[in-house]
Amino acid sequence: MSYLLDTTMVSEFRKKTPDAGAVKWFDSVRSGQLYVSALMVGELRKGIERLADRDPTQAAALDDWCRRLVRGFSDRIIPVTQDIAETWGRLSARTPLPVVDGLMAATALVHDWTFVTRNTTDVEPTGVRVLNPFVN
Repeated sequence: MSYLLDTTMVSEFRKKTPDAGAVKWFDSVRSGQLYVSALMVGELRKGIERLADRDPTQAAALDDWCRRLVRGFSDRIIPVTQDIAETWGRLSARTPLPVVDGLMAATALVHDWTFVTRNTTDVEPTGVRVLNPFVN
């Protein structure tokens, strides 16, 4: 089984004390089973850029972490393809979805992966398999 990690899941491991359920789940899977969306990389970059003016030191630390993360996932960063975009279009025509979460759910659906996120409410209407390790 393969998994698409949401930004909330990846960001959890920046915390000094990450959620015990998330750590337990993460330790139970092989790294080769884990994928991220290019959109997740964009969400991280957006956060870093927003922080840069307020706290350049913290932004630099996050930038370094993000670069290491991208290197670690280099062959497992999934772009938004035409198939993913069309799947998102069909899904969001029926049920309003946040764009990024909806595109990530569409990515998981297209690849037949489980979407790992803390924010299950927004994507459950898509029919994607969802795992919230923060409560499971």
